[in-house]
Amino acid sequence: MREQKKMPIMEIFGPTIQGEGMVIGRKTMFVRTGGCDYSCSWCDSAFTWNGEEKARVLSAKEVYDEIEEIGYIDNVRNYNHVTITGGNPALINKPMNDLIDMLHNDGVKVGLETQGSIYQDWFLKIDDLTISPKPPSSNMEINFNILDDIIDKLNKGNVNFSLKVVIFNEEDFEYAKYVHNRYKKYNRDFYVSVGNPDPYEDGNISQRLLNDLKNLWDLVLNDPAANDFKPLPQLHALIYDNERGV
Repeated sequence: MREQKKMPIMEIFGPTIQGEGMVIGRKTMFVRTGGCDYSCSWCDSAFTWNGEEKARVLSAKEVYDEIEEIGYIDNVRNYNHVTITGGNPALINKPMNDLIDMLHNDGVKVGLETQGSIYQDWFLKIDDLTISPKPPSSNMEINFNILDDIIDKLNKGNVNFSLKVVIFNEEDFEYAKYVHNRYKKYNRDFYVSVGNPDPYEDGNISQRLLNDLKNLWDLVLNDPAANDFKPLPQLHALIYDNERGV
């Protein structure tokens, strides 16, 4: 029997409530992969790539079995959606494709969060796909030629996708307007989200995040170029602060 290809996995948890983007408020399981081709300055999951924690190396079947193990209440499945995030899950090919097929064959929908730096053919199977190009505050620089190609393929493949930019300052907001204008011809939902500048802060951070959300709303409300923007909080951070695995 051929050995199954494996992938780095940092966390499998849930069910919880999706806290941001196009399916905010949806009950979902989470699979967080290890490894990233970026190193954003404010990354809220830097442990996936900075060496602080070691990933488990699992096959698609092992990931699926663990989702099933924790996703039931009284022998009844307590989820019908799985969010794949990272790190950057787009670094993984065959085992991720297999996992998506297993979930779909069992009637489970699959979401993906990625920055749009790498394309995989399995993107075309995703039920709700969020492309989140990183703004200037991340100290990363997006290759727009690659992103153009990815978005064109998603559009031609009739994938349910949206764009999201995290906002930390007015320069990020200007960047979001540029991204929106570049891709508005695709007529997809465009989200801007409040950033969390200190993902390691202890205690209640909700008031700080709400103040930042008000500032973001003010930017959107006072700029005609942002008429199509949908400004959202990180809902999970308002409820759970910086707690992991929720």
